Amino acid sequence: MADDDVPLIGRIKDKLVETKEKWAREGRALTGAPAPKRRLPPGQRETADWPVLDLGITPNLVPADWSLTVGGAVEAPLKWSWDDFLAQPQTELTTDIHCVTTWSRYDNAWKGVSARHLLALVRPRAEAKFLMFRSYDGYTTNVPLDRFADDDVLLAHSWQGEPLSREHGGPVRVVIPKLYFWKSAKWLRAITFMDKDAPGYWELRGYHDEGDPWTEERYR
Repeated sequence: MADDDVPLIGRIKDKLVETKEKWAREGRALTGAPAPKRRLPPGQRETADWPVLDLGITPNLVPADWSLTVGGAVEAPLKWSWDDFLAQPQTELTTDIHCVTTWSRYDNAWKGVSARHLLALVRPRAEAKFLMFRSYDGYTTNVPLDRFADDDVLLAHSWQGEPLSREHGGPVRVVIPKLYFWKSAKWLRAITFMDKDAPGYWELRGYHDEGDPWTEERYR
């Protein structure tokens, strides 16, 4: 599932994947509670830590070797090197994280390039309704275009004033605070704009297509 030209460290956690597929079948952590727009979504617990969650392999990638390709249903496809990426206008935001495994972490300070800036450059065509994120470890996840176009979405390279660590998705990861964090792909490699929706890695394994924490869209 991984890209051949990027060295990977570790091996797929088959038991973890099997366990999360079982959670999806059983509806683990679903409360069915009413969901007023409060800070902590239903079924979540606050933590001060940032747990490390991945498929068991991590790309052995340094910023100088990183690039991002954006294509599909856009007027102006692009490819950024690391220097190109840093040359874009930089945005700083503080947001919360809500993980489908039931933890939430408040007040995460990010720095990176806003999704709205990227959209202004590539100019999605009228038929573009969805995006697919592709990662350097082979991971994929899909989001609706209107979710990506929100004003708090970033392609982040820094967290809490420091470069984003490899274990948390550095050099660059997606940050979509209003969705469960599996939608915020680590080790971002490519973004493809699509006219039709298509499932990503966890969506193929029983997880919800959109992933709104406040309405408990954990599983499909």
